[in-house]
Amino acid sequence: MENKSAISQAKAHVPKLVLTKHVQAAVHGEGVLGLFNTRVAVFITKSIGSMWCAYAFGLLALISLPSAIRSGDSIIIVSWIAQTFLQLVLLPIIIVGQNVQAAASDARAQSDHDTLVSIHTLTSEVHEINLQQTEILEIIKNRTDPSKE
Repeated sequence: MENKSAISQAKAHVPKLVLTKHVQAAVHGEGVLGLFNTRVAVFITKSIGSMWCAYAFGLLALISLPSAIRSGDSIIIVSWIAQTFLQLVLLPIIIVGQNVQAAASDARAQSDHDTLVSIHTLTSEVHEINLQQTEILEIIKNRTDPSKE
């Protein structure tokens, strides 16, 4: 028969739900300074990582576009596109995309957790029924086996 300790551990195991918010302390630590750093970082990320910020940055970048075009210098125009527009506008859009992906990941984690808890509960019940059936079979065997009398 299998290792009873492993079976006992498996029966006692409770699936854990791990979401993004649960692992934030691993980045900056659990102390006061770590909690402060996490809160500041999350606040800035939420502020910069919004489509409203992307629109504002886009408008801000467009302010310097006429000057770049008037210069007629291809280096300045390419520089405006690469350094001003792309970096300034794409940053918040990328953060928004990552936030959407993180939310989807957390939703999948929640769904997977619910499924695992259900499977664990059903498996524990099946194991309990199996133990009861084994007990009943032993009783029947002892009743019908003439060598046991």
